[in-house]
Amino acid sequence: MGAGHDHGHTHGAPVTGTAAAAYRGRLRIALSITLTVMVVEIVGGLLADSLALIADAAHMATDALGLGMALLAIHFANLPPTEKRTFGYARAEILAALANCLLLLGVGGYVLYEAIQRFVTPAGTEGGLTIVFGGIGLVANMISLTLLMRGQRESLNVHGAFLEVAADALGSVAVLISAAVILTTGWQAADPIASLVIGLMIVPRTLKLLRETLDVLLESAPKGVDMAEVRAHILALDGVEDVHDLHAWTITSGMPVLSAHVVVRSDVLNAIGNEKMLHELQGCLGDHFDVEHCTFQLEPSGHAEHEARLCH
Repeated sequence: MGAGHDHGHTHGAPVTGTAAAAYRGRLRIALSITLTVMVVEIVGGLLADSLALIADAAHMATDALGLGMALLAIHFANLPPTEKRTFGYARAEILAALANCLLLLGVGGYVLYEAIQRFVTPAGTEGGLTIVFGGIGLVANMISLTLLMRGQRESLNVHGAFLEVAADALGSVAVLISAAVILTTGWQAADPIASLVIGLMIVPRTLKLLRETLDVLLESAPKGVDMAEVRAHILALDGVEDVHDLHAWTITSGMPVLSAHVVVRSDVLNAIGNEKMLHELQGCLGDHFDVEHCTFQLEPSGHAEHEARLCH
């Protein structure tokens, strides 16, 4: 901007931590549980010749990798900002969520493929052993879900981990049902059918998470923030004539930001001053929208035309 123009900025809470950081300890516990159950299910799947158990163990492996990436992302996301990276590494959490999506889609495809192969070449699955190992997996998954339940509402990163564990829990249920069917009826097709169910449970939830993650990366308006309403609230303030260059986006989960150029009548600015006007703008948005970090540029009437001439 040229010299002599009147600018003002106001900021909410400083950008110092991500929503997922508070759940670092719970993610670590969930990771430990996941690794343990993964090993148990691999052993059980080999002993019982159960594709459903092996499929669930494979999903557990991606869960473990996903949880590990989530923890690594939290570490980077909470590093302090630098002169070059003014928001720090907050986007690392979103990149981890994207990587989790790709992993989940890969595992879902693999499980579906292997299930189809089992229909072509049936195997003799031991129902009793499958029930034992499937039950262990279900109990462990329920513990992990309880640990991540609250955090998944606040962070896409934790939400991705939660969805993986939730899919595992449902997978364990499918494993138990298929094993019970095999044990009581001897119908071996129950095992690949359970595997198909696990694969089909993975994909839709992953696509939903992928859409939410891409919204953040494409800097769409934060969920629950109606930009038309934001504009209307700003224009409703006394003395505001126009608002332009209005943008709202999400740096990472729990960190929505907004910026706008606000045109204010010169007599109003002279009467109340920039600080009072900025305070009113901040209060206006803070009371109605979940956006704490806002940057406003105040422009007196006629400023846009003046600036346009300077740009020629």
